[in-house]
This record gives sequence, structure tokens and C-alpha cells, in this order.
Amino acid sequence: MPPVVSSSGVGAGHPASGVRYGPALTLLASLFFMWGFITVINNTLLPHLRSVFELNYTQTTLIESVWFIAYFVASIPSAKLIERIGYQKSLVIGLLVMAAGALGMMLAASIPSYGVTLAMLFVIASGITLLQVAANPYVAVVGKPETASSRLNLVQAMNSAGTMLAPMFGAYLILGRSKGGTATADTVLTHAERLADAQSVLLPYALVAAVLVVLAVVIARFPLPAMGSATQRLAAEERKHLSLWKHRNLVFGVPAIFIYLIAEIGVANLFVNFVSQPDIANLTHEQAGKYLTFLWGGMMVGRFAGSAIMQKVDAGLVLAAFSIGAFVVMLVTVFSTGPAAMWSLILVGLFHSIMFPTIFTLGIRGLGPLTEEGSGLLIMAIAGGALVVVQGYLADSYGLQASFLLTAACELYVLFYALWGSRPTHALPDVTLED
Repeated sequence: MPPVVSSSGVGAGHPASGVRYGPALTLLASLFFMWGFITVINNTLLPHLRSVFELNYTQTTLIESVWFIAYFVASIPSAKLIERIGYQKSLVIGLLVMAAGALGMMLAASIPSYGVTLAMLFVIASGITLLQVAANPYVAVVGKPETASSRLNLVQAMNSAGTMLAPMFGAYLILGRSKGGTATADTVLTHAERLADAQSVLLPYALVAAVLVVLAVVIARFPLPAMGSATQRLAAEERKHLSLWKHRNLVFGVPAIFIYLIAEIGVANLFVNFVSQPDIANLTHEQAGKYLTFLWGGMMVGRFAGSAIMQKVDAGLVLAAFSIGAFVVMLVTVFSTGPAAMWSLILVGLFHSIMFPTIFTLGIRGLGPLTEEGSGLLIMAIAGGALVVVQGYLADSYGLQASFLLTAACELYVLFYALWGSRPTHALPDVTLED
């Protein structure tokens, strides 16, 4: 796996004299916010597209699968691009690629075309992949290794702020401005109504594209500090006797990220359809989309709280406690009805909050000079979100509510990882950049 970032000047484990990373982390937090915001727009976009194109659950979740396949396809090319042109230029390119995809979504709505929609979502996700491949390891290595989980949870809280605001944005500008979004669950739309509904995404994606271009200009002009040799790949001769596969926390961490993403994305994507059901909350899609804000708001609160807790409590123990909580509320979701089922599904956001950043930092713990390669593998594992299509199939075959048993099973793997799989083996000295 090629390095995720490259530059020169800072030795491994030695801070650059006079360099402060606070402003850079603040700017990176805005990137976390934007890719969280854009990703969660999909949660309101999917029920909208399901209505416009008359899709079943399998076809609907295939849209999100295409999104996460981009993480698998684009991860290695992203790492190579960063190695070739540098960290800062790659961030700018990633933002511009996302902007191009957002403009492409306007084209897809104008036709309208299911195929073009899939292609443009892939483009947007590829841009986000480029940002993810660089930004997550950057945050993880800036500072002390023992507080890496706390630090990444704190910055990821800004990602959650984006995910919390996106449902309100999508519910108002997409679902609230469409016939399908304001109608009851059993309403059948005419062909003309579906064509009119397709146009409702034009304004939201025009606004998103404009913000992304502005952010790209800001990043291009910002004096980001060099990452240095702390994140550079070892020369082939030096790393001959080092192997990623000797590190249990990474070997089990890659499937932990993969499996966790199935759970997170399945809940988010099917939330609106689930709570809209007559025996759950009997809401319109627009109304249900607003409740999605509470799901993502719980993730933001959980990350701030988790960041504080992990300053004093072992990250593995915190992860174990949160995975048990997630398992319990998913069982309530499956085996209850009415408000209890809706609010238990909302509550899983709180328990999911710390999982990605904590698994990520536990996965690279003790990798030392192999940190960059391990980080790349963990980012590729985000492609697990593509398997949300499996939950779509289960929903079509056995019912939407029963399909959340898959989510409950995913929580159990995270619990296994927290208690045993995350324990480092053959740990190497950590490389850090001190703020």
C-alpha cells in the first residue's frame, strides 16, 4: 500500500520546531463536516429516488452500495495521487471532484436518469475517499499515541455535526419540495409528479457544489504544515522484515471497520422508510427525515462525550460498552413497535458514535513506521458500507424490521474486537508529530 501522505522535513517522532497543528486541525474539521454532510444527504435522497424511479429496497440500497464501492476502488489511486502531488493539492482536487459530482447530480435530475445518478454519486464518493485517505491518519499521528482515539473522536464530532444538519437540509429542500416526500407511504405518484419531483434536487446540489468550490480555494491558499517523514513509507530494504499481518489489532480491525459500516449505513439509509411505516410512527418521508437529525445528533454528542471519557478510560473498554448498548437497542427496534421502535433506532446513533474513529485508532496502534499502510487498509474497509444492499435484500425477503437483526449481529463483532481483537501484537515504536 503506498503512503497516504508524503512530504519532507519532520523526522519521525520529532516535532517541527515552531510548527503548530491546531489551525490545520481546525481546517481539517471543516472537511470532516462537509463529507459527513454530503454523505448523509443520501439518507434523504434515497427515499426520494425510490419514489421517483419506483425502486424496491434492493435497488434503493444499491445506490448506497455504489457510493461505498468507491472507497474500495478509489483508495489506492488516492494514496498514489497524494504521494505524487502532495497532501494539500490532493485535498483541493478531492473537493473539486466532489463539486463536479454535485453538478453531475443536477444533470441526472434534469434527464432524469437512475444510471447517471449512480455514476455521479460514485464521483462524489471518490472525492470523499481522497479526503479520507489523507485526513484520518493525519489527525491520528498529530499528538500522543495514547490520546489518538480521543483526538480523532473530537474531530469526527465535526463530521457528526454535518450529518446532524444534513437531514434538515435534505428534508426541507428535497423531501419537503416534492410530492413523494410530503405524501403518505401508500400514495402512488403519476408519471408527471415523479418527473417534477426529480427536479427538487437541483437547488440543494447547486448549493453544495458552490460551498465545495469555496472550500477548495481556502484549502489551496492555507499554509498547511508538512507532515514529514513520520508518515513516509519505509524504504524497501528497511521494512523487509516487517509485516502488517503480524499485528492482530490491524488484522481484526479491517473487518471491524467493514462490518461496522454495514451497521451504520443500514440504519441511516432505511431509517426514513422504517419510521414511516404505519405500525412504527406513521409519518411522511419529510417528517421522518427530520427525525433523522436526532440519529446523527446522537452521534455528535457521543463523540464529544467519548473523546472526554477516553482521556481517562481505555478506548477498548469504552468501545465494548458502546457496542453492548448498540446491540440492546437494535433488539428493541426489531421486537417492538410504535414509538419504542423508532426511538430505539434513533438511540443507536449515540452508541455508534465512537465506533469508527476508535476502531481506526486501535487498528493502527503499535504499527510504528507501518502506520500509513495500515491506515490505507482501514480506509479501504469503509467499502463495507456497500454491503448495505444485503440488508435491502433481507428487507425485501423477510421484512424491513426483521432486517435490522443484521445490524445487531454487526454490533457483536465490534464487541469481540473491543475485548480481544484490538489487543496489539508485535507492537512497534509509535511515530508521532507533537502539536
